[in-house]
Amino acid sequence: MLEISNLRLPLDAGLSHGEDLVRRRIAKAIGCDSLRIADMRLLKRSVDARKKNDVHFVATYAFSLTGADELDAARRGCKPPAHLKLHEPYAGYRPRRLQRRPATRPVVVGTGPAGLFAAWALAKAGACPLVVERGECVDARLESVARFNGGGPLDPDSNIQFGEGGAGTFSDGKLTTNIKNPRCKDVLHIFAEAGAPEEILWQAKPHIGTDLLVDVVRRMREEIVAMGGEVRFGARFESPCFADGSLESISVVDVKTGRAECVRARHLVLACGHSARDTFQVVHDAGLFMERKPFSVGVRIEHPQKLIDRSQYGKAASHPALGAADYKLAVHLESGRGVYTFCMCPGGEVVCAASEEGGVCVNGMSRFAREGRNANAAVLVGVEDRDLPGDSVLAGVELQRMMERAAYEAAGSTYAAPAQYVGDFLAHRASDGPVDEGVDPTYARGVAWCDLRQVLPEFVSRSIEGALPLLDRRLRGFASKTAVMTGVETRSSSPVRIVRQKDTMQAVFHEGVDSSQGGSGVYPCGEGAGYAGGIMSAAVDGLRVAEALIDALACEEERG
Repeated sequence: MLEISNLRLPLDAGLSHGEDLVRRRIAKAIGCDSLRIADMRLLKRSVDARKKNDVHFVATYAFSLTGADELDAARRGCKPPAHLKLHEPYAGYRPRRLQRRPATRPVVVGTGPAGLFAAWALAKAGACPLVVERGECVDARLESVARFNGGGPLDPDSNIQFGEGGAGTFSDGKLTTNIKNPRCKDVLHIFAEAGAPEEILWQAKPHIGTDLLVDVVRRMREEIVAMGGEVRFGARFESPCFADGSLESISVVDVKTGRAECVRARHLVLACGHSARDTFQVVHDAGLFMERKPFSVGVRIEHPQKLIDRSQYGKAASHPALGAADYKLAVHLESGRGVYTFCMCPGGEVVCAASEEGGVCVNGMSRFAREGRNANAAVLVGVEDRDLPGDSVLAGVELQRMMERAAYEAAGSTYAAPAQYVGDFLAHRASDGPVDEGVDPTYARGVAWCDLRQVLPEFVSRSIEGALPLLDRRLRGFASKTAVMTGVETRSSSPVRIVRQKDTMQAVFHEGVDSSQGGSGVYPCGEGAGYAGGIMSAAVDGLRVAEALIDALACEEERG
């Protein structure tokens, strides 16, 4: 087959009857009769909306061309900007296969994207991993989250942050990333094989949506078990035990009974997630080397989705092939601080993301169809080292907690969220209730109207105030007076990194702590460990760590 890229297409090509239109455009690009174009398959498609009066698709297709010497014939007729090459079909993900099950099976902590993909790759290699997850399986977790959203008590071990699928399960399910790693294609195909929509294989900005992610992560867990792995829910990783600098065992606690179990383990994938603050403390106390890393905090902002559609697509906003528009914005202030939008959820909602009692934090999610009335995104301010007191590696965690507790108190200690209209925020006055034509907040437990400056650190509120007009220049209506901001967004990424070696991917100890030449046996992994930012990069890191661990197990096999 051939592959043609940079193919410009009208929006109607995205409709159900657009196949003939695409065939004619390919034929025109390569200078042949359209009847010779066969077996077309969409590989990639994005929206070019740089000119609002000329919104169109740019696509890549694989196709067959009837007749001899198809590549040479096509290349002679192909004119820029279309580009032609031989198509290489996806070969599948095949990790190194172990000859036998390890005497001591590897343990994976956490079932977020990093842990899930690490466990899946280990199981596929024949390592029969044990997976421990403090939260519930995805079906029970859905019920726990629904109870909390409806006003029930918070379950600190099973919530938006903890449980099967990790924090990504209650998100937009974005699979976009800035990393350029060939495993990204593997992740997309593994997701699709587990039941994710096939569109993710060709969308320029693929997403799965919370409603579909729950089935995908369940199927991946079922595959892990079918390949010889074991998954335990309600099992919280408590502490590691080392002998001569190498992992010997871990302690796992049943969250319901409090009973601790000693599990023999020589290899541990630590994919605990960015909200596992107790685990960060355990890792620090165990003598493993950790460091502060950049992170950001801020608020969620909501607009009518129709406003975003008009701002991004102009008159084409109503075209049925487009769907809900998104955005990604960033500005640098004169103070040197960066302010940017993150995890934009078209047609989504702001969710109750608390995982500790006495604290409120928010996040965003949307379903696959993105049909909600509002769009939302985080507006985040970068936290610099000078913003953190002392030299504790966990100082960023304490800043997050301080903000979450302030939000909880400002909202009357009910897990409602503090909220303010953008117009009131810029005018330095508190919002005192809903206003006509104001955005209706989607946060399930309700909002408490207030002045967010009473909740946010001064450098955060000052930076957001300076950024809003600048962001409005990039997206008309962003700083609309009736847009609503809800606080606080503190869990965009981990504030710490568990340092690991580049070659072995294993954690290292603090200076002065004896360590084995064979390595610690602990493999920090994913977003919580400080090596990813989002579902895709976390899943890729899970595969990378699993591959390093599989190599280590294979070397042990060879040594006998």
